[in-house]
Amino acid sequence: MIPARPYHPKDKAKVEVGVQIAQRWILARLRHRQFFSLADLNAAIGELLEQLNNRPLKKMKVSRKELFAALDKPHALPLPQKPFEFAAWKKARVNVDYHIEIEDHSYSVPYRLIHQQVEVRLTASMVEIFLKGTRMACHPRSFQKYQRTTLKEHMPLPHQKYLEWTPSRMLEWAEKTGPSMKALADAILSTKEHPEQGYRSILGILRLEKHYGQGRLETAAQRALTYRNFSYQAVKRILEKGLDQQTNSQTTPPPALPFHENIRGSEYYQSRQDIQDNQNNQGENEHVE
Repeated sequence: MIPARPYHPKDKAKVEVGVQIAQRWILARLRHRQFFSLADLNAAIGELLEQLNNRPLKKMKVSRKELFAALDKPHALPLPQKPFEFAAWKKARVNVDYHIEIEDHSYSVPYRLIHQQVEVRLTASMVEIFLKGTRMACHPRSFQKYQRTTLKEHMPLPHQKYLEWTPSRMLEWAEKTGPSMKALADAILSTKEHPEQGYRSILGILRLEKHYGQGRLETAAQRALTYRNFSYQAVKRILEKGLDQQTNSQTTPPPALPFHENIRGSEYYQSRQDIQDNQNNQGENEHVE
């Protein structure tokens, strides 16, 4: 099949003649009539269209309607059950958290596709992810920005067992140790892009209580909050080195700033007039004495 060239009506003579027939037998006959509603206009067009299709052709001696019933209709396929839905195609790369980002929303794919490039078919109601022509995932489309749509079967097994855990549950466990431990757990969750990424750190810190006790862990959490070290390794080092047992007297203050001729004092920022006034006042005081 060769596509028709633009501005070459002979390339599509059948179509052009059909347009010409409709203009002559329908539009031309209605050009002097006035219609006051679209329904009246459609009714008049339908009446003339029926006459045109039932009119016998000069050479074939049969009407267009009869030709359609004999040739086209037996080979026509049924209409699709669903209306046509526009789809846009995009390419995306799977992130390390086995999600792809489409219009500020993240959708999960099987975790084995991490770092691979996939094709996304995007419709008004559905998001389909394909890899080399094979559909790997399908999600209802969401228009909530900066949210995630995740299927459990797409997650690795270690992540699936954390699915039933929630940030509130983590905070409840941490609160049993003390308020500082709860604040530390809250800080760990807030620093992560996704709260689930902080579960392992919190559970690891809570397990340190078995070896060091509840009191030391609470003090270590308080020290970690003071120095903003929100990690399992930081709390572990505090306990291993006994920093949680140091008192204020054991804490050495930072050394004082050494004297150097290049260090400017407060007098440097005074104006010349202020300096002159200070010198005059000093001279008057000495004269009085």
